[in-house]
Amino acid sequence: MTRLLFLFFTYAFLGWVLETVLVTLKQKKVVNRGFLNGPLCMIYGITAIILTVGLTSLKDNIFFLFVGSCIYATVTELLAGKFLEKYYHGRWWDYSKKKFNFDGYVCLDHSLFWGVLGVIVVKWLNPVLNRFYNANVPILMHTLMWILLAILVLDILGTTSVLLKANDQERYNESNKRIAKFTAGLRAKISSVVERRILRAYPLSPELQEKKGKSRVFAEGCGFYKLFWLFMVGGLIGDLVETVFCRITIGRWMSRSSVVWGPFSIVWGLGFALFTAILYQHRKKSDSFLFIAGTVLGGAFEYLCSVFTEMVFGTIFWDYSHVPFNLAGRINLLYCFFWGIAAVIWFKYVYEKISGLIEKMPIRVGKVLTWIMVVFMLCNIFVSSLALGRYQERRAGVPAEAPWQQIMDEKYDDEVMRRIYPKAKDLDLRGKPAESGIEETEGTNETEQTQEESKGANETEQALEESEGANETEQALEESKGANETKKAAQG
Repeated sequence: MTRLLFLFFTYAFLGWVLETVLVTLKQKKVVNRGFLNGPLCMIYGITAIILTVGLTSLKDNIFFLFVGSCIYATVTELLAGKFLEKYYHGRWWDYSKKKFNFDGYVCLDHSLFWGVLGVIVVKWLNPVLNRFYNANVPILMHTLMWILLAILVLDILGTTSVLLKANDQERYNESNKRIAKFTAGLRAKISSVVERRILRAYPLSPELQEKKGKSRVFAEGCGFYKLFWLFMVGGLIGDLVETVFCRITIGRWMSRSSVVWGPFSIVWGLGFALFTAILYQHRKKSDSFLFIAGTVLGGAFEYLCSVFTEMVFGTIFWDYSHVPFNLAGRINLLYCFFWGIAAVIWFKYVYEKISGLIEKMPIRVGKVLTWIMVVFMLCNIFVSSLALGRYQERRAGVPAEAPWQQIMDEKYDDEVMRRIYPKAKDLDLRGKPAESGIEETEGTNETEQTQEESKGANETEQALEESEGANETEQALEESKGANETKKAAQG
């Protein structure tokens, strides 16, 4: 954790230096280019972490490392721009006048530049920074990182409060007049400094304005409530599609759920929410555009999900190593095309209907139901993580000592986990011709049964031999007895 924080702060600072130098040269005056007051450009730090986590395994493959860096960095920049526009009511940068731009937030030359930076970061800078991190006293680095994180949080809260006009003078009048006067004056000075700095750094940023009127429709547009319910619906649809697909291709029904409570695929749910957030304004474009965008975004998203789940759970949930045109066994060309087809079907035939149903919910009821489901899904993911973690521990022979381990062993034993996650397997099985988890289990059971039958046959054979030996011994005794009687008779 602290190592990632170290990389985040380092690249956020380097990004701030790069942006400040470029803008200063362009405007011929010193400009603090960061969104925050501190010398940090968060988008550089966040992007560097995503590239480090997702693409380190491709550091020896320059081409795919470059392409992956272009895609992940471009999507991150696009989402950051849309987030600022949604919640701070304006554009903070605009590439609309550049060729090959998308929504004015990303463009081809910047994406290529991100790709070059990604290669430099993953292949050369990360090893140097990791050696520097390892060379320092651990407790010192840990303490420093948490202090910097606390300062960053305060900076974010301060900047956000200014941008959202949180410094309402009436709040201070309710307090002691002296303290209120001093605090209001201090906040006014801070606000003035921050506003002037932001306007200098981002001339296109919105001047602070009053909030828009409240909507009379629940989950209107493409905000949090709409995306959350699309996440839920997409997860259910994805689980159903994968279950039917397995029945058709493999010949049996199997669970494709990501969680222990209910048929729900988190990958599909997040995928549909991500597609909608990025392509919402382009949802009525041509099928070919949606297909290409879905193919690229879906492949990049699935690759990142594969890396993340292996890092967190130490388990492989899907492996395409034996499918043609695969990349590290995490994605393959055919399934990327499936993502493209899914994007076309989603926007052309499904989205409008689902969106209309969501917006029909009463506002108050919709908000209450949303937060109930948010809590449920967080608990579901938390319990699923514990169950998967304990499942991995049992494979490694770790005994159940803590109460949570005992509960997981009781509620989610190996049989239950194999039923929920039939394709899960250990990391060392990637690329090997091992079958799915449930097939491995069946094979193991057959082997054990064969061994037991063999053992039983050996025991039976041994018993027969012993019985035969006993018969021979008895026969020899009888012959000896007969010989003694004969000898005795002869003597008589």
